[in-house]
Amino acid sequence: MSDTGPTVEPSDWRTLCKVRKAIQDASIPKEWKINVPLDTSLDVRFVTEHCGLLSPRELEIIDLGTKDVSALVRLLADKHTGYTSLEVTTAYLKSAIVAHQVTNCLTEIFVERALDRAKEVDRYLVEHGEPMGPLHGLPVSLKDQFTMKGLETIMGYACNIWEFAEDDCVLVEILYELGAVPFVRTNVPQTLMWGETHNNVFGRTTNPYNRRLTPGGSSGGEGALLAMRGSPLGVGTDIDGSLRIPSAFCGLYTLRPSYERLPYHGAANTLMGQESISSVLGPMATSISALKLFTKAIIDARPWDRDPLAIRKIWNEEEYRLADHGGGREMCFAILWDNKVVKPHPPLIRAMNMVKEALEKEGHQVIDWEPLNHVDIYRNAASPQHQTILVADGGEDYRKSCEASGEPLITSMSPETDPHPFDLELSLVKSLVGPPRNRTAWELWQLHTEKRAMRKAYLDHWNATRNRTSTGRPVDAIISPAVAYTACPHGLNYDSFYTTLGNAMDYACAVFPVTFVDPQLDLPVAPHEFHNHEDEAFYKLYHPDVFPGVPVGLQLLGRTLEEEAVIGMAELVDAAIKKHVVDGVCT
Repeated sequence: MSDTGPTVEPSDWRTLCKVRKAIQDASIPKEWKINVPLDTSLDVRFVTEHCGLLSPRELEIIDLGTKDVSALVRLLADKHTGYTSLEVTTAYLKSAIVAHQVTNCLTEIFVERALDRAKEVDRYLVEHGEPMGPLHGLPVSLKDQFTMKGLETIMGYACNIWEFAEDDCVLVEILYELGAVPFVRTNVPQTLMWGETHNNVFGRTTNPYNRRLTPGGSSGGEGALLAMRGSPLGVGTDIDGSLRIPSAFCGLYTLRPSYERLPYHGAANTLMGQESISSVLGPMATSISALKLFTKAIIDARPWDRDPLAIRKIWNEEEYRLADHGGGREMCFAILWDNKVVKPHPPLIRAMNMVKEALEKEGHQVIDWEPLNHVDIYRNAASPQHQTILVADGGEDYRKSCEASGEPLITSMSPETDPHPFDLELSLVKSLVGPPRNRTAWELWQLHTEKRAMRKAYLDHWNATRNRTSTGRPVDAIISPAVAYTACPHGLNYDSFYTTLGNAMDYACAVFPVTFVDPQLDLPVAPHEFHNHEDEAFYKLYHPDVFPGVPVGLQLLGRTLEEEAVIGMAELVDAAIKKHVVDGVCT
């Protein structure tokens, strides 16, 4: 433990967490504290406008960044526009701190450090007459994994309090060189391996669309912050859906790149040394332009010169223009309506139908995707709460991190007070993989061998679709739910079956918003022949009155290391939705 922080006995984890939370609260400028709405106020997205903290000019800035972050970057890069990084960063700091006060989405708040960085970037533009880089002056929020020199990276564990980083991680180094302004870091769950966001240090993060619902996880702090328009661009991570689940729950765009396409070196993580299913980092934002802006900027910085695992592949503009996919004309998409593990809720079915109709109106073919071995893939890769590849250690990594401070391992995300009456604590994943145990090296190797065989089988299965498409090519991309349901009550997000496919097969994936739950359109349906206990449980969970107005997002899956094309296809699908969908209906 560093001697930089207050003296607290490590075994007194409650006091340790209480002290650290008080320090966080003290980092909020007093003049930026607002009258927080009552807990009964569920939709808090518009508190930013109504609280009186932001000026009309500052609200204009965050509105622009929400609609098109690339447009905001262009204004920041031009000294004649009147936009400065100091002004934009101040606006977003205020907006982020408002977001935090109503959703508890932040961990690190470093106002002076961020403003000093913004001033540095502004000086550079004045002195050199050109921007520092392609992210010049842009505030960027970071998940509480990306180490920054001089700051703690608590990552949901009490044992990391007072542990200050001596260096920036590679991503942060590159962001500085590109001209970005890191300005806040965001909350995560203990262990990082939950589809929700809660820990003993900073507490629970809520969804700004409905604070009784979860924003997802483990990048849930980013999800809530962005949904509140508290950042123009955030960076999260994904090992089993941690970028895609919060993005789907919070109405955002994201990219889950393939293993090692973007630089992870130096970032904090759980399950360090587990390399069969790599955690990856990616952008999250309210505007789709952020996906290309961020990904191209990072790749153009040649991350392989800093991170020995980063793949040496330059940005390919031809791939982005869909050269391997008919140039984006008369393509063929496949929809995964049901993975035969958990059937999607009615709003997801409606969203997939909307996308199908919009794409067909644009001249594309849409066929059904036939799932292959999805339960076996999940059993091999495992859930984030249990074992096989992702937790082959039987949970030892989690236990050691908790034992270091004496805090207990969180085993349920259900709130202690006023929990949702529905209970899903005994989930299918437990029956699939059995009780926790520490697997031998040989047993782990067999899982790796099995995973390779399943990747080959899925590759052949995908390629065989050329016999069903009008293009003569295999299906260009798969469209599916990211989760079988929308944002759900705290403690009930147990399904990562749809996202695990991308992690285990290492497919480049994107998530995009489609519509919102409409109780008039998304009526409950008659029971189907249930695939398993969890499928039945989630069927019973659905009632439109629980979810009204929350976002409905979908996932697009491309091939391994096909990030450029996945971004291009996501833009194409998003444009079709915006062109043909009005009030939740394809016209």
